Amino acid sequence: MGCRLKIFLTEEQKLTLEELRKAKDAPQRTKDRAQVLLLNARGLKNEQIAKGLNWAISTVRQTLHRWEKMGLAGLWDAPGRGGKPRYSESDLVYLENCLAQEPQTYNSKELAEKLASERQINLSADRLRRVLKKRRRKFLDEPIQSQKQNH
Repeated sequence: MGCRLKIFLTEEQKLTLEELRKAKDAPQRTKDRAQVLLLNARGLKNEQIAKGLNWAISTVRQTLHRWEKMGLAGLWDAPGRGGKPRYSESDLVYLENCLAQEPQTYNSKELAEKLASERQINLSADRLRRVLKKRRRKFLDEPIQSQKQNH
């Protein structure tokens, strides 16, 4: 078994990590990583920290190594994580223009087929329906927000 990685925090670092842990707008994973650092600095063993957070011990170690290597920036996820959208804003604008200009009404399956044949964008009918519904809701909410700002 290797030696236990113990970090030492300045009072300023402790304060920053405590504030980050309580921040409402910080991602939960970032808050958890801050918690790991605080617990390690207080003397808890990696096994205890992992058990308390329901993490693997290797994840706790990785968090500590990221702190040593990158500092505060190491607490956030790297950019580019997660799935990338298979469509662009221009594809949605294209569909909205088709719906506005053509007399034909489309269901989500037909719209998905149109997008696939004319723009080579493959989305399921269900996914396309959810994307358009969310987009419509966003546009419906915008005028309300701007009206509130004017008053």
